Amino acid sequence: MRTIAEPVARLIDEFSRLPGIGPKTASRLTFYLLRVPKEQALALADALRELKERTVFCSICFNIAEASPCPICSDESRDRSIICVVEEPLDVLAIERTREYKGLYHVLHGAISPVEGIGPDELKIHELLERLKAEQVKEVLLATNPNLEGEATAMYLARLITPLGPRVTRLARGLPVGGDLEYADEVTLTRALEGRREM
Repeated sequence: MRTIAEPVARLIDEFSRLPGIGPKTASRLTFYLLRVPKEQALALADALRELKERTVFCSICFNIAEASPCPICSDESRDRSIICVVEEPLDVLAIERTREYKGLYHVLHGAISPVEGIGPDELKIHELLERLKAEQVKEVLLATNPNLEGEATAMYLARLITPLGPRVTRLARGLPVGGDLEYADEVTLTRALEGRREM
């Protein structure tokens, strides 16, 4: 005999698939949505639908946008001689909040992690190298996270990029080891940008 309604069980299951959401949190979210007014729950459903229908990856930098190319790649006032390489779109938002960086971006969509089965072919590395061959880039700023995977990714990229000619730099150690860019405050990120170094 089923003790929980099928739609409730399905939503708990779907929430459980999200990163960082365990069964208890999934259940709490589901039962919270059962209690809120119908309009609020439907607004969440509409926002999810719109997220999938109205967002694309920029054909140049692979950031999330409503149109391709994205507003950053389309902005002629940006410094096109520097590309900041980040792991995720949230990292672009974090760096943009500092208002210190005026160049372009390239989003890898992850980091090299043999444990999780993520190799270079699963990331947007080939696309980055093609950009560097086609564009007049003087500096590539590697802004991967300061953890084991981020460091491995940065070292791998540095080996590939250096022969192509651009200066390869890395964010300075203003960021805590093991932390993620998206959680860093503006002051810490600003200092890390200002203190970047050769790799």
